[in-house]
Amino acid sequence: MSIESQLKAQLAENRDIVQSLFDDGSDPDAEYVIEHHFSSTNFDRLEKAAVDAFKLGFEVNDAEEMDLEDGSIIFCFDAVAHHKLDIALLDKASEQLLQLANKQKVDYDGWGTYYVGDDMDDEDYEDDEEEEDDGFPH
Repeated sequence: MSIESQLKAQLAENRDIVQSLFDDGSDPDAEYVIEHHFSSTNFDRLEKAAVDAFKLGFEVNDAEEMDLEDGSIIFCFDAVAHHKLDIALLDKASEQLLQLANKQKVDYDGWGTYYVGDDMDDEDYEDDEEEEDDGFPH
């Protein structure tokens, strides 16, 4: 798939994710932790992508190694931003990060965040934060 096709699909997905969160009652005025997901079978390429993401102003998580069902190994990291669910910001980040992934020959796997709403109390959120990492990017 061409980078133009990937970007078009990602921009549509950005709108779907944001709309779904708002439809579920997530707070449109809250600041969200946005995690942009990267993966590759080549650690060196992934490391270069992480450096590039950092230079773009993202926080970068340490790379993790994952064993896939077929026995192969993949490496992954998240480039993290903190902001409202603003389509313009998400679109800009998606475009930058897709170009970065293309340049470094790694996979950009989109982004994710967590629901933020009035019906979620702080105690539930703290319990979620303390859960052990399952090894999968979210």
